[in-house]
Amino acid sequence: MNKRILGRTDLQIAPIVFGGNVFGWTADERTSFELLDHFTDEGFNMIDTANQYSYWAPGNQGGESETVIGNWLKKTGKRNAVLIATKVGGSMAGQPKPDTSKAYILKQVEHSLKRLQTDTIDLYQTHFDNEAIPVEETLEAYEQLIRDGKVRWIGASNLSPQRLEASLNASVAGQLPVYQTLQPEYNLYHREQYETQYEPIVTAHGLGVISYYALASGFLTGKYRTDADLAKSTRGGGVKKMLDDRGMKILAALDGVSEAYGTSPAAVALAWLLSRPSVTAPIVSATSIAQMQSMTDAVRLQLSEDALATLDAASAY
Repeated sequence: MNKRILGRTDLQIAPIVFGGNVFGWTADERTSFELLDHFTDEGFNMIDTANQYSYWAPGNQGGESETVIGNWLKKTGKRNAVLIATKVGGSMAGQPKPDTSKAYILKQVEHSLKRLQTDTIDLYQTHFDNEAIPVEETLEAYEQLIRDGKVRWIGASNLSPQRLEASLNASVAGQLPVYQTLQPEYNLYHREQYETQYEPIVTAHGLGVISYYALASGFLTGKYRTDADLAKSTRGGGVKKMLDDRGMKILAALDGVSEAYGTSPAAVALAWLLSRPSVTAPIVSATSIAQMQSMTDAVRLQLSEDALATLDAASAY
C-alpha cells in the first residue's frame, strides 16, 4: 500500500483515513473496536476525530468519539502504530459557537489528551473558525502546544479561503506554526468550492488534503436513489438535494464504471478522489466491516483515463 506524505511534514499516512464521527454515536464501543481492529489490520494508520463528536446525539455532551478511541488504544497498545488526528473549535454542549481563542484551545487540548489516553496528538486541527478572533492568537496557542510536546502538527478544516490564506501568511510573518493540512468537503458531487477556491491555495502552499464527506453522506454508494430510499435513513434530509439531474448522472456513471471493474460504486468514488493530484487521503466512516470493503477496494483500484473522464464529465459543474 503506497503511502503519501501529509503536507510538508515527515508524517506519512496510508491513503484512507477513518472518520471517527460514528464512534459513540451510530457505532457503540464494541463495534467501534472491531472497526478499528479491521482498519489497522488492513494497513491503514490514521484515525480522524474531533472534540465535539458526537454532542448532537441524545445523551451525549461531546468527546464520546475520543473516549472510544482512547479506550481502544489502551486495550490494544497500538498507539505507536497509528496517527491520531483530532479537532478543536467547533460547537459542543455548553459551547454553542465556534471558539478558536488561545485560552479555549489550551483548555480543550487537555480534555482531548485525557480522553484519548495519550500524551501527544499527531495532527491537531482548527475545526470551525471564529472570525472575530485574530488568526495569530489561534496560531500562538498551537505554538505553545507544539513547544510543550502535546501536538506534533496542525491543520485546518472549515476556514474560509480568506482566513486560510491569512493564517498561512501570519505563520510566515510571525514565525508561528504553519497549517500542514486542509480538511475540506470534497467528493464527486461537491467539487466546485474546493476546486475553485481551495485547491489553488493547497497547491501554492503544499498542503496535504484529507477530504471529508468523501462519499457525500452515503449518496455516492448508490443506496439513495428515490424519496423512499431517503425515508429509511437519518441522513435523508441532507441527501435529498443531491437527487437532481446532475446527481443521477453521477450515479449512472458510477454504476457503469463499477460494473466494468467488478466493484462497488463507493470504491469507484473513492478511487476517483485518490486519483486527484491534490488529495492526500479521503476520510471515510463506516459502521460495519462490510461497509469498510470499499476502502481496501478503492486503494487497489486503478481507474483508466477513460473511466476517470467519464466520472469527470458526469460530475462537471
